[in-house]
Amino acid sequence: MKLYRPATIAVGVLFVLIGGLTRLATPDQVFEEQNMEISKGTIGQPLQFGQDASLTIVRMQLAKSVLDANSSTDEKPIETNGVFVALEWESTAGAGKPDRPDPTLTSDGDAVFTPVGLTYSGIEFGAAGFTNAGAIVFEVDPAQLEGLTLDVQPSQLWNVLNRKVSVDLGIPGAASAQMLLDTAVDQYVLPERDVRVAS
Repeated sequence: MKLYRPATIAVGVLFVLIGGLTRLATPDQVFEEQNMEISKGTIGQPLQFGQDASLTIVRMQLAKSVLDANSSTDEKPIETNGVFVALEWESTAGAGKPDRPDPTLTSDGDAVFTPVGLTYSGIEFGAAGFTNAGAIVFEVDPAQLEGLTLDVQPSQLWNVLNRKVSVDLGIPGAASAQMLLDTAVDQYVLPERDVRVAS
């Protein structure tokens, strides 16, 4: 009778554990129990992100080009064949700072867009008792503006309860999408982050 080596058994156990943790980390349901807590809302509405933190999308602006706040005077703005969607936000952390937010934009056509890699483009949470403000920019296909939704999840790997913020950006159909495209500004200057005492 051939016995398995301890190393083979250890590798097998490791794969079983990784498979179980992966299953707990991402699905909406595990063993018929909800493990996804979603805060849904619209622009201007504070949404719970984690236990004590909140995130508010304050304003949306479409633009044909974008420029970082710390760019030099002779630096040219970044242009696109699509359209830039800039979302200005405010975040407040509670006693426990949430994990790093992972934002994406999703359209009704299931297109997914990630943030543009600019210095000040992103969402973050500061220390407890302070409100951070800034903006995040996405490069979007103009044909995919309908139903555009901002989804923000913590980039946790080993979590059992997932939390997600979902913000409807208020583009229900082709007419509203076209109106936003027609009023897109030529250039959006991405502001530096601002920190103030939470009110």
